Amino acid sequence: MTETAALRDAFRRDKAALLESLSSGQIAARPLRQALRQLTSLVDGVLIQLWQNAGFGPELSLVAVGGFGRGELFPHSDVDVLVLLPDGQSPENTPGLQAQLEAFIGSCWDCGLEIGSSVRSVSECLAESAADITVQTSLLEARRITGHPGLFKRFHQAYMQAMDPLAFMQGKLLEMRQRHTKFENTPYALEPNCKESPGGLRDLQIILWVARAAGLGQSWDALVRQGMATAHEARQIKRNEALLSLIRTRLHLVARRREDRLVFDLQTPVAESFGHQADTTPEGRLALRASEKLIASTTGRPRRWPSSTRSCCRTSKGTCPMNAARPRPRCARSTSAFLKRAA
Repeated sequence: MTETAALRDAFRRDKAALLESLSSGQIAARPLRQALRQLTSLVDGVLIQLWQNAGFGPELSLVAVGGFGRGELFPHSDVDVLVLLPDGQSPENTPGLQAQLEAFIGSCWDCGLEIGSSVRSVSECLAESAADITVQTSLLEARRITGHPGLFKRFHQAYMQAMDPLAFMQGKLLEMRQRHTKFENTPYALEPNCKESPGGLRDLQIILWVARAAGLGQSWDALVRQGMATAHEARQIKRNEALLSLIRTRLHLVARRREDRLVFDLQTPVAESFGHQADTTPEGRLALRASEKLIASTTGRPRRWPSSTRSCCRTSKGTCPMNAARPRPRCARSTSAFLKRAA
């Protein structure tokens, strides 16, 4: 058995054992986050071994980006990595580098990693980030896996110096509006997307991305400390975020692929994985489907999140889009303070 085959078998075995703990029943927020981080660490270990096997020079760095960089790797999510090069170096002008890159990416696929890769120098990262907010967002959560720590530090410092928090916020709000329009501005779709639909995980991530870009913290607890949310609001958000994350995890496991939509064919098996069962009348007729119970457990919670996201991120000239009869959340009251710190 080759070294790559042995590494692949060990990875599949360890991943299967880890995912088994997520396949049924209710799971609290903390154990779920721990499991997703353990999966991230497991993939980190495989990548480090493959990086060493490829024989890259010590001046390069392997960087996790996007959700993988955040340490939140779902069962069948892409493993997005950046091969970071020093300025002036490229696969075209560095002998042997192109062959090393091809061997490395090929071995990742051979080991069962659904890899998404890019190869850029520090200056190329900054240029791409300035031109494309999707790249800028992905790099916001960059995390060094292995390789030259000094190179990654230089990249991170240059990236944060180039960050314009207000422009970033405006760009993410525009993206959100476009995405909400695509989903017809409703969280009540018959086949909701737990990641992209209004009130889904993406809306929550926008708040943390904007806060991170402005230097206000990287977690809900950090926003509480900054006065951007109350402790009660943070607890609610974390609990509901965990539910959507668990639904997304179960979707991946049931579909055996990356799937973020609660399509009709998957709704019942996902609902049953939570312990929901269909209700029948005394006459034996169907009264309530298991899938309807699952949908009912999520609707009503996420419908307020798009408004809360806009409240946290909108300019002080805007009006609060939330129902006037409902007390404005602290995050909305703190908009002016947020913008002053972001400026």
